[in-house]
Amino acid sequence: MVRSRRRVLSGIVAGVVVIAGAGWAVGTRLRSPADEAALRQPPRPSLITSPVVRQKLTSTIAVSGTLAYGSPLPVSLAGVVGGTAEAQRVTRAPRPGRIVEGSVLMEVNGRPVFALRGKVPMHRTMAPGTTGADVRQLQTALRRLGFGAPVTGVFDSATTAAIQRWYAKRGYAAQEPDLTAKQTREQLRQAVQTAEEALFTDRKTLDAGRDVMPLKLKLANAREDLRTAEGALEGEESTDLTPEETRRLEDLRRAVRAAEEETLTAEQALAAAKPEDDRRLLEMKASNARQNLESAQAALSGFGEQAGADREKRLEELRKAVRPAQEAVVAAEQALRQARQDSPLRLKIANGRRNVASAKVILAEYMKTYGIAIPPGEIAFLPTLPARVDKASVKPGDTVGDKVATVTSSAFAVTGSVDSKEAKLLRKGMKATMETPDGGTLPAVLSATGEAAVPVEEEEDEKSKGAGASDKNLGSVPVLLTPAVTKGLRELVGVPVTVRISVGATGGAVLTVPVAAVVTSADGRPRVQVEVPGGGDKVRDVEVRTGLTADGDVEVTPVKPDGLKEGDRVVVSGDS
Repeated sequence: MVRSRRRVLSGIVAGVVVIAGAGWAVGTRLRSPADEAALRQPPRPSLITSPVVRQKLTSTIAVSGTLAYGSPLPVSLAGVVGGTAEAQRVTRAPRPGRIVEGSVLMEVNGRPVFALRGKVPMHRTMAPGTTGADVRQLQTALRRLGFGAPVTGVFDSATTAAIQRWYAKRGYAAQEPDLTAKQTREQLRQAVQTAEEALFTDRKTLDAGRDVMPLKLKLANAREDLRTAEGALEGEESTDLTPEETRRLEDLRRAVRAAEEETLTAEQALAAAKPEDDRRLLEMKASNARQNLESAQAALSGFGEQAGADREKRLEELRKAVRPAQEAVVAAEQALRQARQDSPLRLKIANGRRNVASAKVILAEYMKTYGIAIPPGEIAFLPTLPARVDKASVKPGDTVGDKVATVTSSAFAVTGSVDSKEAKLLRKGMKATMETPDGGTLPAVLSATGEAAVPVEEEEDEKSKGAGASDKNLGSVPVLLTPAVTKGLRELVGVPVTVRISVGATGGAVLTVPVAAVVTSADGRPRVQVEVPGGGDKVRDVEVRTGLTADGDVEVTPVKPDGLKEGDRVVVSGDS
């Protein structure tokens, strides 16, 4: 009986508990309209802050590019190889790898194409007599190679000898005139000889003509008469007296000497006279002797004057004889010349002279380029050597086109582009860091920006594609970076890399905050909102001066020294 009552009581309690639990569950899910409205209000916003950090800032510009060998340059041949215009076929293609000055870049029709260092492009055949800067450049290269050509700028015999030695050392023969050139030279020589022979024959015919023979004889006689007259004049001019005058002069001189002796004897006798001598007789003898002496001296003096007058008269007569002889020669020459001009052979001889001159000029011009020559395609002048053949554009059997290969320098480079706004911050020589795919870093340097950073090969491609080829790069500026170290880079050629260019850095650690934490107040001054410790959501404004910005952070300096310190938290978002 008791046990049955306990069971009833337990059931009642369990039921009450179940009912109570159900009521509680229902009660928790039932809300008043006011409660529902309150629950739907947005939560009160809270501040989002970031700490003030003291650190060194470095501002960088990232460039994505591919590591490659620098200064790519397309190589084209300036003309035919081997001196012939026949089909130019590649018999040995350029081989990728290192190439030095004087080595063979490739072969065309079995002939070599040499690589030499120089900035003047090969543009013509160099042959004997050629002059210019390209010849001087070739001679300079030959001297560097040890072949001793004088640097004159003239393709002379010494240059020819140096070229022959150079080709022979490389296992080739320098380009000599072919059979056609030799035949042409012989034909030109024969043309000169034929023209000269024809002119000689016509002249001989003219000189032998009957119409001029009398005039030639007359001219010869006139010239002989002139020689006789001139000879007589010259003989008279070289002699003062004739033989007869010479004898007469000698007689007069003897008479003077005899008169002098007679006078001396008479005067001595007068001076030695004694008182008993007849003095009057002696004085008369002395006087007569003096008179005889004076007469002899007068005769001698008169003879000299007369002889001079006679000689001058003879000279004048001889001169008069020379003048008509000269006139006769001139007249005879003019008559002969006029007769020859009037001859029918005159025009033919004039034409013959022109033919000889023309044939000689043509032969001389041809001989200027005859001999050992270098065809325009047998040398490729490259700005820098040694270099690398990066890739060949032709293979054996191909016909030579515009481009045969691409060469590069031995240095490494990374090319890419940056936004035009970022490009304004870049300067040649800026330091950079290259990040390799394995996570390593290497130092690098900014070598060029803009057009100077565009490889020559790309420039040529853009020109060939037209004006719209670079539209995809509109607003971007090319850049060229050079790694500062080269060890281990060969394996990375062709691998994409990222290079970060440092455009600015703080001198040391500075206070920095996120860029989003800096706001500009109404007065235009920058400030940050610093969270007040323990103040809930309270903040205080701190005026700052901003500096370098890098990677989302900006350098800040509080206007008041104690306004901001490391560890403070600044508002970057939230209810202020």
